[in-house]
Amino acid sequence: MESIQELTVRFAEAFPGRSPTVLARAPGRVNLIGEHTDYNDGFVLPIAIDRWAVFVGAPRADGRVEIASLDYGNRTSFLPGDSAKEAGATSWANYPKGVAWALAEKGYRVAGVDAILRGNVPLASGLSSSAALEVAAATLFEAIAGYTMDGVATALLCQRAENAFVGVNCGIMDQFVSRLARKGHALLIDCRSLEYRHVPMPSSGYRFVVADTGKRRSLVGSEYNARRSQCEEAVAYFAARRPGVKALRDVTLPELDDAKDDLHPVVYRRARHVITENDRTLRAVEHLSSGDMAAFGRLMVASHESLRDDYEVSCRELDVIVEEALRIPGVLGSRMTGAGFGGCTVTLATEDAVEQFRQEVPARYSERCGLEAQVYVFEAADGASWQQLGGAA
Repeated sequence: MESIQELTVRFAEAFPGRSPTVLARAPGRVNLIGEHTDYNDGFVLPIAIDRWAVFVGAPRADGRVEIASLDYGNRTSFLPGDSAKEAGATSWANYPKGVAWALAEKGYRVAGVDAILRGNVPLASGLSSSAALEVAAATLFEAIAGYTMDGVATALLCQRAENAFVGVNCGIMDQFVSRLARKGHALLIDCRSLEYRHVPMPSSGYRFVVADTGKRRSLVGSEYNARRSQCEEAVAYFAARRPGVKALRDVTLPELDDAKDDLHPVVYRRARHVITENDRTLRAVEHLSSGDMAAFGRLMVASHESLRDDYEVSCRELDVIVEEALRIPGVLGSRMTGAGFGGCTVTLATEDAVEQFRQEVPARYSERCGLEAQVYVFEAADGASWQQLGGAA
């Protein structure tokens, strides 16, 4: 991504005669373990990645928001609170527009601003470029208007923007980690209480490697809704028999096994994944905290197997990359990450194994699947932030 000086020049090109006063940014994320648990009131363990959505902006007096996207080569202009959705080439604008709408709905003042947008979170890869854009927009509006929002409140507001304005029924994880992550740490999130804990990661010796399969997730919408419905069916069964059951998080594995003959086999398997995945996530936190990375890696493999066999959201492309990753000496664990049916894997490897992974896994994957995999080695980054620039309005 360009330097601040280069972005300042790009701002002046987009808005002649003006100089930016604020830079706001927010990161994408990768989930290390805890998949399809968020909408079951469970636990997740993501990190923010060192790829960003960045706004460079300056206040304007007429109350309008005008944003020029350097990545898409077009711009949008709207008044805060405008509920009309963008379509076609400027559909990216629904994310900052939705955030402005959600802020206005909550009674926050959204000041007018001119801004350019630049991002380097890989798009359509399951690394939360949309959440990065939303949280960066919220951070920009906060900086320009001069108020301070609590981090959890910001995440919830950005989630509402995506749910109610954009129309995507996402959970809280992506916006939460984009806002609240800490460099060098994973973030354990309790998706029921919204309590969270920063979990230190080893400072050296190990890396998390992300491989994008190049397979777009065409089935994820309908299949996601089907999985939610199946989980809700299991919850309804247990809630009718034991007061206090509100989500699969409230059901134990022995309880599930006792009910196996009463549940549809598919519903049983879906519930088994969620219940065991919550357990794996909490145990993974213990291993990460103690530095037992081999045990952490074994839980990643078990997570993938459960997502593949019980939750059935993997695909051949994801399975092949996991298989090939586990053949590399020094790879401790690998799993699909994200909603599934394509997107990315995340692999835990020793530092010495990363280069062999880069060389061998994409080549073998291409031979077996006919697609090109992109490999990224990310650092665990800080959450959203903003800084004052030297320009004048």
